[in-house]
Amino acid sequence: MEGVGGLKDMRVGEKGFVSEAEEQNKALVRRFLAAVQNGDSDTMHELLSPDFVDHSLLPGQEPGRDGYIEAVAEDHAAFSNVRYHIEDMVASGDKVITRHTTRAIHDGRAWMSITPDGREWDVMAILIHRISGGRIVEEWSANSVNLILEDLQQELRERERIEQELQVARRIQQASLPEKVPALEGWRISPYYRPAREVGGDFYDFHLLSEGKLGLVVGDATGKGVPAALVMSTACGMLRAVALSLDSPGEVLERTNEALFARIPANMFVTCFYAILDSESGHLRYANAGHDLPYLRRNGEADELRARGMPLGLMPGMGYEEKEVVLEEGESVLFYSDGLVEAHDPEDEMFGFPRVRALLAEHREEGPLDDFLLRELYSFVGEGWEQEDDITLLTLQRSATRS
Repeated sequence: MEGVGGLKDMRVGEKGFVSEAEEQNKALVRRFLAAVQNGDSDTMHELLSPDFVDHSLLPGQEPGRDGYIEAVAEDHAAFSNVRYHIEDMVASGDKVITRHTTRAIHDGRAWMSITPDGREWDVMAILIHRISGGRIVEEWSANSVNLILEDLQQELRERERIEQELQVARRIQQASLPEKVPALEGWRISPYYRPAREVGGDFYDFHLLSEGKLGLVVGDATGKGVPAALVMSTACGMLRAVALSLDSPGEVLERTNEALFARIPANMFVTCFYAILDSESGHLRYANAGHDLPYLRRNGEADELRARGMPLGLMPGMGYEEKEVVLEEGESVLFYSDGLVEAHDPEDEMFGFPRVRALLAEHREEGPLDDFLLRELYSFVGEGWEQEDDITLLTLQRSATRS
């Protein structure tokens, strides 16, 4: 058998008699594995026979020596910090059997359609190399890559399932939000909505009521993601149904609270500010269910619109204080969610209520109020900002002159 000498070439090793040729074969395989670890194509080309055969081709791998070396290059393009650890190596005749572990970080290109995510792969493998004429002529391999790929494929299928669910939740949420903004003579109504995730818990809505009145809603369901979006959709639908039969903001919140309490999880609730606008007189009646206080901008100052009330769905039997204000020409109201005031800059400073109030007070009529606030917000948080919570703005402004 090639690679095996006579008794005079045998020596006693840890596991019995080992021929000099077998030791040379093991050294050759060690050198080859080091070249694979380092992506050393010249050494691999030197040590692999021109008629080398890989009996364990990966999908898409070309056969032969060049295909093997190209596959190693693709591995190194996909993985960094490649480390081999030989745990055991046995030579028998012209074959060397190696048990080793490969660790590498998948942070380069996609590999086997798997997108890089920076995680470390830990692959166990058994390799059999046949040596002839001082070169490797054949390789057989068995490793745990298939198990890793199966896990990753399962994870990918799970992600796809979640994405499909998110798409359904997104459609539900989009259906809950108004398709268009009501056009009222002498008024400018401007909504802005940006969820922190694919879907969120913030919402706004408009209710076309009798006698030309308009209901305005801004709310926020606790949490983020799909659960918040589903609670938000439920609250939105209930408010809409109740508002059509009542002209009192306090009663609308009271009825909605009772219905919502019986239908949402005990650990969830909804904050909500509800107002009814008489567009002819400028009267704005409102009630608040634990939501951030809107600001009324008039005479260069920003005043809070206060009204007491507990969040919706938190406990039954709640009453909601109702108040009223008259908007004169040029005055406006900002409704918003806590995603605005709780945004942080790179130094972890919060945008905050005082900043919002001060910005409203200093705003002039050179542009829309919501555009001005958003410019200030994005300037404050800086580039690369990771939004922490849903952001909703709704501005209601009475024109300076009626057409």
